[in-house]
Amino acid sequence: MLLQSRNLYIDTLRGVAIVLVMLLHFGLAYGFKLPLPDAVPPGWVRALLVSGNYGVSMFFVISGFLITSNVLGRYGTLAAIDMKRFYLLRLFRLGPLLLLMLAIITTLWLAGVPKFDNYHDKQPMPSWFQWVAIFSVLTFWHNVLIEVVGNWFNYAMNICWSLSVEEVFYLTFPFLVRFARVRWQLLVAIAFIVVGPAYRWLHRDDENYFLYGYLACFDQIAIGCLAALIAARKPGWSVIMRRVGAMLCAVVLAYVYLQGFDGHEAFGFTCLALATACLLICVADLDASKLGARLMRPLSWVGSHSYELYLFHLIVLGILTGIWPKASIELNTKLPLMALFFALSMMVAALAARCVGNPLNQYLRSRYAGSRTKARFESGAEAVRSA
Repeated sequence: MLLQSRNLYIDTLRGVAIVLVMLLHFGLAYGFKLPLPDAVPPGWVRALLVSGNYGVSMFFVISGFLITSNVLGRYGTLAAIDMKRFYLLRLFRLGPLLLLMLAIITTLWLAGVPKFDNYHDKQPMPSWFQWVAIFSVLTFWHNVLIEVVGNWFNYAMNICWSLSVEEVFYLTFPFLVRFARVRWQLLVAIAFIVVGPAYRWLHRDDENYFLYGYLACFDQIAIGCLAALIAARKPGWSVIMRRVGAMLCAVVLAYVYLQGFDGHEAFGFTCLALATACLLICVADLDASKLGARLMRPLSWVGSHSYELYLFHLIVLGILTGIWPKASIELNTKLPLMALFFALSMMVAALAARCVGNPLNQYLRSRYAGSRTKARFESGAEAVRSA
């Protein structure tokens, strides 16, 4: 199974995931109550906003699915992976925009913008800690630093915890698929899937661990990898079966999401990951109808820019909260402010992709990764995010 062009369904799912993450962060900044009609149950609205970390779990599954699918499509088998090229492609896709994000955050910190300083227990941290935080992002242990210092010690930079989780997983991925026998690959994946809920249950009283730990998240990526292997076998399902299966998976996914992870710390993430994986299997080779494509186009555009939105939306939100603090916002102005937040974030994401991410990615690939990578895959096909 080869994802030769962008799959509208998968991009739409990524669009949904990043919107959920952004809704969570907006709710944390301005409160979870919105001025909506009485017919809309307040509990549903709160659940929609509060459960945004499940959006990150969806990204983990999609990431494992796309990475595995692209390796199979490019080399035929996992064992034939070109390890050097694998690492280079990830570096070229993720690196330029990540460096741009860190440069913007550091500039705002040097300028004294309050939301971009580092805090521990509401007290400013010494200036040298900024460089420790940047180093943790670049060396993929920012999630560990959050566990030690506490979440939101750096408002905009802390989003990089999920990038640390993914990249540590993918540092070992090529070695496993290149040198380990298939049964060992499956055993490792199953081990992650078993250990994940156990780890989350053991740390269920501390979200810095059950949300951000490596072992708390690896199972979700592994489930995505296994889903890609199942999809590659091209199950003999008709188009109708795939569409019905996708709709059922979407219903289950929405149900699990709205239940939240409070009280479901151990298996809630597993259930959500399984529902996401089954949905991906159903839509992997499914073409959208003309009407479906038109309906999905806005969210699929958001999904195709999910990495840029992931990196920069908290910078936008940090600046907005500096201009309009929570205490100064009335309830009836929240929706216009939310619309402004989304519009500005998408504008920044589009500019970052067009002016920095895509050009540098394409140049670096053509210059250092060889011609085989240029024609068959769009530059964003291997992008992942996660909140």
